Amino acid sequence: MSYVTTQDGVQILYKDWGPRDAPVIHFHHGWPLSADDWDAQMLFFLAHGYRVVAHDRRGHGRSSQVWDGHDMDHYADDVAAVVTHLGIQGAVHVGHSTGGGEVVRYMARHPDDKVAKAVLIAAVPPLMVQTAANPGGLPKSVFDGFQAEVASNRAQFYRDVPAGPFYGYNRPGVEASEGIIGNWWRQGMIGSAKAHYDGIVAFSQTDFTEDLKGITQPVLVMHGDDDQIVPYENAGLLSAQLLPNGTLKTYKGYPHGMPTTHADVINADLLAFIRS
Repeated sequence: MSYVTTQDGVQILYKDWGPRDAPVIHFHHGWPLSADDWDAQMLFFLAHGYRVVAHDRRGHGRSSQVWDGHDMDHYADDVAAVVTHLGIQGAVHVGHSTGGGEVVRYMARHPDDKVAKAVLIAAVPPLMVQTAANPGGLPKSVFDGFQAEVASNRAQFYRDVPAGPFYGYNRPGVEASEGIIGNWWRQGMIGSAKAHYDGIVAFSQTDFTEDLKGITQPVLVMHGDDDQIVPYENAGLLSAQLLPNGTLKTYKGYPHGMPTTHADVINADLLAFIRS
């Protein structure tokens, strides 16, 4: 396994596949998963001649299980450590869910890296939690409930989430995949409960509004209108409106985990955008 050590001593695992001189796509995973969640995309783009990179966020997957730094600023700085170590400035960055927030904060916090393009898939920006300025957000009690589940029995919680709303397996007529459910559970359980607990605050309470307004590169916003985790109307729709050069692509009936459940469609659309 390959690691880079951050300025505050955290070891971040990364995958780096493909020719050194090929165009780079850097993938950013969602909560509470790992770089493994991008396998379908990484193999696809590797076969199309790209160099693909993905890392485990601090406290997630096989990266260091440190007790602190589980916030978007640290996440973004950890991305910078990977980018600098590999020399992959100017890549295309693709983020799913919390990973989309990580991409946005990275681009805003590290403008010296002239990112070529970005893709936000079912991503958490601009702000998930309900506030006076964000009345369409989810009540804080929802996220307090997530933290209570992680603290009390995350093993069961990490079974219930993928078996239900994450992949839309709770919808009538949708056949669940035990392999996909088990893989979600596996990725979640190898990570740190402390990192996941704190990460809920990071993905739900970070306001990315100003970050989005300042990103001038082309950004594709991909979101399913049946996303039960990050509601479409208050996330993808608003993010596309805030981005100066954003394009919204809406997927009718698709769930939050659509990069896995609909990998063929998502991969083809990603390829078309990256080549455009």
